[in-house]
Amino acid sequence: MEGFKKLDFPIASSQEVSREFLKLRISDFENACRFISELPYKRNFAKENLLCIFEDNGGTCSTKHAVLRKLALENQKDEVKLMLGIFKMDSEYAPEIAKTLSENGLDYIPEAHNYLKIGTDYFDFTKPNSKYTNFSDKIIMEKEIKYNQISKKKVELHKKFLAKWIMDKPDYNLDYIWEIRERCIEDLQN
Repeated sequence: MEGFKKLDFPIASSQEVSREFLKLRISDFENACRFISELPYKRNFAKENLLCIFEDNGGTCSTKHAVLRKLALENQKDEVKLMLGIFKMDSEYAPEIAKTLSENGLDYIPEAHNYLKIGTDYFDFTKPNSKYTNFSDKIIMEKEIKYNQISKKKVELHKKFLAKWIMDKPDYNLDYIWEIRERCIEDLQN
């Protein structure tokens, strides 16, 4: 979390997300980010409830970064933005998906990813070794979203992007490309 110190702040709110961190004796944003990054990567099935990462003891890029955005808002730190980026997920980025991509004749698949933007700096707390620079040169589209848009809205934006992307790929339809994407996500979890 190099260069992160200047962005740190104490957790002073008594709202729900802040309370969860304080229960864990985590009293500042930097340590909250560290805790989140160290949680196992796994899907949350009730991700409309941001507290699911505490209940499930893990989360995805969506739930992990949405809970950090909500924590920042609870502590009047609006400058912590939740970003949705669609990037070219390829075997260079994720060697685990090489076989699935190859079997389906793809060099990459557009994947939606969440991360934080604070000022001009970007941060990825998906895993302890995650870095924005790991995918920054592969970003195709980026926009700020709200913490409560990580479920339906994120999927809607992702599928809309994929529908345009496959227009010049007659061998693919949206359901098929989404199935390939799901297999890639499974590859990442194994």
